[in-house]
Amino acid sequence: MGSSAEVTVPGRRIDVVLVAGGLYHDIDFARLELLKLLAEHDEFRVRVQADYEDADAIAAADILVSYTCDVRPSSRAQTIIREWVSGGGRWLALHGTSSALDQTPDGWTAPSTMPTWIDTLGSQFVAHPPIAPYRVDNVAPEHWLVAGIEPFDATDELYLNDYPDRSALVPLLQTSYCGPARGFSRSDWTKTDPRHLVMYLRPLGDGGVLYNTLGHCRGHYDMVPIKDYYPSVDRCSWDLPVFSELLRRSLRWARGGDG
Repeated sequence: MGSSAEVTVPGRRIDVVLVAGGLYHDIDFARLELLKLLAEHDEFRVRVQADYEDADAIAAADILVSYTCDVRPSSRAQTIIREWVSGGGRWLALHGTSSALDQTPDGWTAPSTMPTWIDTLGSQFVAHPPIAPYRVDNVAPEHWLVAGIEPFDATDELYLNDYPDRSALVPLLQTSYCGPARGFSRSDWTKTDPRHLVMYLRPLGDGGVLYNTLGHCRGHYDMVPIKDYYPSVDRCSWDLPVFSELLRRSLRWARGGDG
């Protein structure tokens, strides 16, 4: 007997770990916004962690999404996560994931204490100039992750990074800056390569990392103990439709998409 009922072929469950935690950012806001985007994929089952120390849970997942600042993984966690990526894991790393910050008399310093982590991610945050608008250019218009993305202005933290091996990265979005980064121990960026990656792919083994440095956010109470009350609320690129589009494409990549 025939039936007019639609036959639905179930998809595969995809396990995701979202790591959201750290300092000087509105982690609650970023966590919620990312959960909303993850919820657009009904096959995603999401576990939320504040750090990387349950690395076994990450290694058991299909996707890692991270929004952290100065969250420094242990050597064990660094090794497990690198092996997971190399074995086929896909990691969407956002904003301050590569950051480690020490306050010194000379300003904020990025210590070289996480070589495995930084090599896996492909970059280490070092400094940024004051938040101000800057132009973001598409340097890979043929790549589906950024195809059709026109140059846009972002009012955000412009990340000035070190790259262990820039030749190992696939640049997608880029900006230019040559000037000071006040408040950081490495404050003079006038004699360095002015091209700074905003979004890139870092292939590693059978997996890879997709890094997007945009997405600063901060509320009134996120600078404790430096300041008890921060006068403004920063949402930066989170207010841009193009940032939402980039995140949606990034999650398609994370689930295994290639176009």
